[in-house]
Amino acid sequence: MSSPSSISPVVIGVLVADSNRTKSQLLSGALRRQGAFKVAACHADLSECLSLVEREPADVILLPDGLTNNRQQLYEFIRGLHASHPQIAIVLLLDSYDRELVVNALRAGARGLFCLASSPFKSLCRCITSVYQGQYWTNTEQMRFLIDALSLGPTAHLINSLGQVVLTPREEQTVNLVAEGLNNREIARELSVKENTVKKSLLHIYDKVGVSNRVELVLYAISHREDLEQSN
Repeated sequence: MSSPSSISPVVIGVLVADSNRTKSQLLSGALRRQGAFKVAACHADLSECLSLVEREPADVILLPDGLTNNRQQLYEFIRGLHASHPQIAIVLLLDSYDRELVVNALRAGARGLFCLASSPFKSLCRCITSVYQGQYWTNTEQMRFLIDALSLGPTAHLINSLGQVVLTPREEQTVNLVAEGLNNREIARELSVKENTVKKSLLHIYDKVGVSNRVELVLYAISHREDLEQSN
């Protein structure tokens, strides 16, 4: 049996997709020096990224902010990557952002939004590790943009792929309270139940709609609401 000290640490495969060769080399070099990442780089082109991933599997793809000059192209880029390799976490590196960019990038399949201008490099390393572990990386303002995007529209009735409603009225009420930004204690007060009851209900809701956390639940509700609006 191996001792803890003999167990090799996990090395995360990172692909830097950037059209700026100098920036790509600097970022790739800095990540390699951490010792926790196996880093590859390619041009910010969907076909090139997909081709490289087939040869050198990656766990996380970093998309620097140069792609945001054409936002529709950026969203299609993210959708293409996510559709082909949903297991790979996509992180968008930004110097600045707004509500539209945040909501649409996350809806397209990005798992992290990292602000280069306001965050230290060590935080980027934590971001990569977090999304690799299945978490989302957003700041408080970005999460608020998601909540606002959902609250601006009508209440969503979450359904499965067959068009069947999968949540009870009380569960839908819980989802709407999550979308308003309430925490479990506040939801418990609104529904006149115990906080532990809310926790159990959320876990049941996650299982029903196929998500694993609050961010994914809000994104799911946003997507479903907009799909309903487009079909009407």
